[in-house]
Amino acid sequence: MAAAPQAPARGSVRKTRPLVVKTSLNNPYTVCWSALGSEDMHFILQTLEDRFKAIGLQKIEDRRKKNKTPFPKKESREKCSLAVDSEDLKEKKADAEQQVSGWTPAHVRKQLAIGVNEVTRALERSELLLVLVCKSVKPAIITSHLIQLSLSRTVPACQVPRLSERIAPVIGLKCVLALGFKKNTSDFVDELRAIIPRVPSLSVPWLQDRTKDAGEDLQTEPVEIQDRELLDTAFEDLSKPKRKLAEGRQASVTLQPLKIKKLIPNPNKIRKPPKSKKATSK
Repeated sequence: MAAAPQAPARGSVRKTRPLVVKTSLNNPYTVCWSALGSEDMHFILQTLEDRFKAIGLQKIEDRRKKNKTPFPKKESREKCSLAVDSEDLKEKKADAEQQVSGWTPAHVRKQLAIGVNEVTRALERSELLLVLVCKSVKPAIITSHLIQLSLSRTVPACQVPRLSERIAPVIGLKCVLALGFKKNTSDFVDELRAIIPRVPSLSVPWLQDRTKDAGEDLQTEPVEIQDRELLDTAFEDLSKPKRKLAEGRQASVTLQPLKIKKLIPNPNKIRKPPKSKKATSK
């Protein structure tokens, strides 16, 4: 008979549980928005507020609720039909008096990107000239991705305090977390020319700030001419018999001739049959 297992004594060493280890990647750099001066902040907010008021951009929503009063079971069908007809007449009169819900100047709304999602999509398509983000966004990770995205698209962007407080009631929205101006804008040209020089440059360690050079790039040669120059230089390098080795490298490359065992002509292009498997012995 096998002996029953005994419980470990008090003095014995118990097995410790293995430590749970979770791997996580951390960024050594801290990417944040550049500070905006108080004078520049008041100037940006005032110019935008005055321009939106002058244009009259607003979103009108139809917030009427159709409160249908339930009829008791004892009423006859005739009374119910009369009541329904009177309600329909009232609703038609109210619809005629009230304005249609939506944005009042539709063409002005198409020149803007309002909201974080819309601004992100427009930046990915390279459709924006300027991006403004509200500073009161919590958590900050909601708008932190716009720093790298706007810098990679060479679009000036900054974080403006009280942007939602000043602009949202003028437009007719509850909040405006991000605001972008598209390239096809025609109603905000003068405002953008005045605001963009006041926007501070962004700093991302692994990206270069090319927003200042965006205007200089427009005066350069077209892409086709640059491609032709690159191709010409590439062909010149290939035509040279020997290429210069990099400094510090003394390795010499020797080319060996190709050895061919046998050449068999095949004018009819007959393919070689596949090798048959050997018959397995039973």
